[in-house]
Amino acid sequence: MGLDNVKHIVLVLSGKGGVGKSSITTQLALSLSLAGRSVGILDIDLTGPSIPRLLGIEDAKIKQAPGGWLPVQVHPSHLLSPVLELPQSNGNEAAPKGGGENHPPRSSNGTDAVNLSPCPVGALYAISLGFLLPSRSSAVVWRGPKKTAMVRQFLTDVQWPSLDYLLIDTPPGTSDEHISLAEALLQQTSSPSPDASPKLAGAVIVTTPQAVAVSDVRKELSFCRKVGIGVLGVVENMSGYVCECCGEGTNLFGKGGGEIMAGEFDVRFLASVPVDGQWGSLVEEGKRPRYGGEVVMDDGDADDDDDDDDDDEQTVMKEQRMESGRGNDNPEKDVSVETDTGLLVDKYRSCSLCAIFEQITGQLIDLVESSHANRT
Repeated sequence: MGLDNVKHIVLVLSGKGGVGKSSITTQLALSLSLAGRSVGILDIDLTGPSIPRLLGIEDAKIKQAPGGWLPVQVHPSHLLSPVLELPQSNGNEAAPKGGGENHPPRSSNGTDAVNLSPCPVGALYAISLGFLLPSRSSAVVWRGPKKTAMVRQFLTDVQWPSLDYLLIDTPPGTSDEHISLAEALLQQTSSPSPDASPKLAGAVIVTTPQAVAVSDVRKELSFCRKVGIGVLGVVENMSGYVCECCGEGTNLFGKGGGEIMAGEFDVRFLASVPVDGQWGSLVEEGKRPRYGGEVVMDDGDADDDDDDDDDDEQTVMKEQRMESGRGNDNPEKDVSVETDTGLLVDKYRSCSLCAIFEQITGQLIDLVESSHANRT
């Protein structure tokens, strides 16, 4: 069966290790699921499989069926209660999205909303070598041919259900192993008829802002062009950090390197993604993100000619964080059980990064699905 039931395949690539490809892949999957799409994650980073840990399903095991392996289900398709909004106190303050019982629902124009429809969530599945290892500390000591054989088996022997998107989390680099992976994917997804097999939609390139990372990621863009993989866009990860104590933000690794690189290669720049400690707490400890205080990004250069643009960017980041964060308006109420239970996809809606990835996936859906519609 292999990839027969998959509509669109998106690679997550980077020529540099440690830029957060697996984190980006996970959040793309959650965001696409929240958009009502059924999603699968194929983790072919064989020596560093992080997807099971990020999804909180390390104890899951792959099951063998007569036709091949069955992917692990992260969550089924279902309906989530709508995200409710607090009333706006004034015209200049954004309304945080909360969803708590004490917050009256609001419509998009700020008026009282009585009937809000539940949010349809698409199913999410995952396959990874991590499900086959005894523990997270187990090392994979394989030579290139065995890695390539494992990847081909993942591509041909997994019985995926009907999926709108399959996200493939890849290892870093452009080496012989990487070439073999690309060739296998192109071979598996090529067909004279667009309806006969899934379409390799393209790649999302992940970088961080600093020059040393951008320099390596440029090679990945060149690699995509040489092997014929289209680039859907560039994501600049770790672009800024917001202190959870004081709310002050700073650009630890600089900023803008990914956007400049995207412009030089004439590809779409999808977004800048800041570091959020609450996202780490969510995937490591299962805690629902909670925020307090305002966010003020400091670019560290008062004489910059682009101060006005920087202020606008800081305002957007502040509003996105306020819109997605949930504060405890009643300190006497114990909300630990209320906020730390539930599915990962539900708790992710409370993360400040959710709003950013909603914009990213919106762009990807427009690019991929409109292109497929034009072809058919």
